[in-house]
Amino acid sequence: MVNESDIKIKSTREAFGKALVEFGRENQNIVAIDADLSCSTQTKLFAKEFPERFFNAGIAEQDAMGVAAGLSTCGKIPFVATFSVFAAGRAWDQIRNGICYPNFNVKIVGTHGGITVGEDGATHQALEDVALMRTIPNMTVLVPSDEVEVRAAVKFAIEHNGPVYIRISRTSLPTLFNPENYHLEYGRAQLLNTGWNITLVSNGETLIEAFKCAELLKNKGITADIINYPFVKPFDKDILLKSAVKTKKVMVIENHSVIGGLGSAVCECLSENMPTWVKRIGTNDVFGQSGQSSELMSKYGLVAEEFVSEALKLIEIK
Repeated sequence: MVNESDIKIKSTREAFGKALVEFGRENQNIVAIDADLSCSTQTKLFAKEFPERFFNAGIAEQDAMGVAAGLSTCGKIPFVATFSVFAAGRAWDQIRNGICYPNFNVKIVGTHGGITVGEDGATHQALEDVALMRTIPNMTVLVPSDEVEVRAAVKFAIEHNGPVYIRISRTSLPTLFNPENYHLEYGRAQLLNTGWNITLVSNGETLIEAFKCAELLKNKGITADIINYPFVKPFDKDILLKSAVKTKKVMVIENHSVIGGLGSAVCECLSENMPTWVKRIGTNDVFGQSGQSSELMSKYGLVAEEFVSEALKLIEIK
């Protein structure tokens, strides 16, 4: 269980920018492409250190993906960074046909994922990006939960041959993992807490809320498995099935639409292999709105206090 007194809040976007610089020093084939958002995505750090390997495509995400595809055919490892809503939405056709269909070695980093984009409102809040990316053949999809996992995701993407989508939040997040021993294994989820009454599945910003929910449930005599899914695709079936056999109840918590994201992947797995009671918590097929990120998380029911009542209802089902 996470000890909140030991938690440090760190920017995942800055962690991405620093990781890109770190690995860029080791590998001269890494290049960065941005869509005029380098201050927001933190690719400005890479641009400052390697100006000859940084390309600003302007407000033209489709072109950015095309440039990345071309560079990948020349032996480069291109990282394209922009807001998740523009990467997954505006440039979806270029990603599908220009990157994934030929299986080019392009890495796409979508920052500002989920409802917590905040004041920019519905047009900038990517609630469908994971769903859009996981439908495309050859695409690997990651949703890291803290700065340590972001660095590991960038390292994985460099070493993995093929398209990768990494979704990063706008908000700074608590550091949940120890950088000295954290290991990200391709396509594998992680059991972070062991219980008997319910399985909590999460990733990204909501993983810390899953921990808080488990602590509140523990006060009521209820224990929970907590499974972190940094990889939404490929999806780790084994760890979920093993937990579901034990608890018989699964609750999925994500900063994404309940349609098509992690919750859908969980339901697909369980319905085909071991039908189980599942509660999906996310945005319920609605657009977001403008507001402070903390206010929006509360309004859309993405906080631990809201999860507890839903967990209790789920556990009571016979």
